[in-house]
Amino acid sequence: MSVLVYTESEEGKFKKVAFEVASYAKAVADQMGTTVTAITINANDVSELGTYGVDKVLKVNDSKLDAFNARTYANIIKQAAEKEGTKVVVVSSSADSKYLAPLLAVGLDAGYASNVVEAPTSASPFTVKRTAFTNKAFNFSTIDTDVKIVGVSKNAFGLKENSASAAAEDFSPSIPENGVHVESVDKATNTVTIADAEIVVSGGRGLKGPENWGMIEELAQVLGAATACSKPVSDLGWRPHSEHVGQTGKPVAANLYIAIGISGAIQHLAGINASKVKVVINSDPEAPFFKAADYGVVGDAFEVVPKLIEKLKEFKAQNA
Repeated sequence: MSVLVYTESEEGKFKKVAFEVASYAKAVADQMGTTVTAITINANDVSELGTYGVDKVLKVNDSKLDAFNARTYANIIKQAAEKEGTKVVVVSSSADSKYLAPLLAVGLDAGYASNVVEAPTSASPFTVKRTAFTNKAFNFSTIDTDVKIVGVSKNAFGLKENSASAAAEDFSPSIPENGVHVESVDKATNTVTIADAEIVVSGGRGLKGPENWGMIEELAQVLGAATACSKPVSDLGWRPHSEHVGQTGKPVAANLYIAIGISGAIQHLAGINASKVKVVINSDPEAPFFKAADYGVVGDAFEVVPKLIEKLKEFKAQNA
């Protein structure tokens, strides 16, 4: 009857979202008077999960699972849920988990609530607070199925330390053939990904061309941030489509989102609205982004950004 949490990892290391969903699962387990069991796929050291309240870890290790496949992963999590007699399964709101969660819901005949931002307001009936209307509002949803699946929004619940044993147990589920063969995966190295970034620095057409992206990359490097761009920029080929954020690109829920030379089309704002603090730098005081931003600088990006980089470097040097 424990709460089951799927903890994502990459190349054997847990992603930050793994610890956030573990923290959330612990809060749910406390409400229900039960324990937390995590399922990991090809993760190496699982002991750190104990810091965030995980009592038991089901470890799945199989080289055939190195490449993510939503149907296969959902099937494995389903088997783990059935093994544990789980009534609540917690996943993240990453692209992978949003892909597998509906498949898992069908497999378990479960209700699924995505974009959840707080611990359940009630365990019976099971009620959760979720974002709605592209993060402009909240609603309270009740899941009345026997098994429930909760998708936790990134950076919404945070990391909560609750020491537990995280006792590891090997788990060998049946792995069906999925008909997909991955020949190779190309990954960026030595960069912060948009999915894992606490801070995102994003540029738009106001930068006038790809040759001016050096200052965006330098600012991101100083802040330890990921770089991103608006849809027109990726459409023009200035930046790769993997950096396109917004409603039609990658959603962003960073702690700090800095938009440089981006006017603020509604699709872009909808995709980044979950970010906690939004800063805009734009020479047009009438740019729509200013209405959505927490802080705004009206000025030429080619003057403002270099000065910002200089000040940040001075601040870091003084506090080193």
